[in-house]
Amino acid sequence: MNKEWSSATDGEGFKFKHETLLNYAFNRWGLNKAYSVGALSELIRSCAPNGFKEWEEFYFTEGKQKKKSGFKITREYINGLGQTLFIKLSEVVQKELVSITEEECIEYAYNLVLRRTYDGYRTEIETIYGQLESAVEMKIEPASDKWDRTYSVDFFIKVADQYIGIQIKPIASGQALNQYQWIEMHKKNHEKFEKEFSGKVFFVFSIKSGTGKKKIFNVEVIEEIRTEIKRLSE
Repeated sequence: MNKEWSSATDGEGFKFKHETLLNYAFNRWGLNKAYSVGALSELIRSCAPNGFKEWEEFYFTEGKQKKKSGFKITREYINGLGQTLFIKLSEVVQKELVSITEEECIEYAYNLVLRRTYDGYRTEIETIYGQLESAVEMKIEPASDKWDRTYSVDFFIKVADQYIGIQIKPIASGQALNQYQWIEMHKKNHEKFEKEFSGKVFFVFSIKSGTGKKKIFNVEVIEEIRTEIKRLSE
């Protein structure tokens, strides 16, 4: 194909000059969904082609929309998707681009970098907090800002008139877990907490599972917290 808007890649596919925009619109309006172009992964595995031409012929012979009464896909239909893409970009997206202001872009940047990062962080902490509360079978309460600053604790467990501190630290998948670093960094504040409230402070590290769900990384801490609850209860 090699036209002014595209260049060849190592395989059969081409890299397009405006690929970011094209990909955005194609995904936004679901033009690449199975109900539109068929179950591509299933189809190509079924075909197991030795070459591109074999796959192309198989697709236009067997491909159909994955929906009730989905019709057979033809080359003309794919051309129609391209025409729809052009209309969406030249009319809808172009109109949206013209209406964007500098102020909106500034606000978006601040919102994305700071607010959404903070929201994600809090969601992760609260998810882990819920898992931990269920595991230790004790009410876990959020610490005040003063306790956060003074003792470096995010949550606490009240046992009679004594307290156990909990600090949650999200870690990225593949990131080295340096527990010693965290312990030393907050050692003085945690010693102050234990001296004043009798209970220890525990680090709970969270990590994303393969499915994206957040879970407790150092699961052994659950039994350690249970042991401390039992100690303070005696």
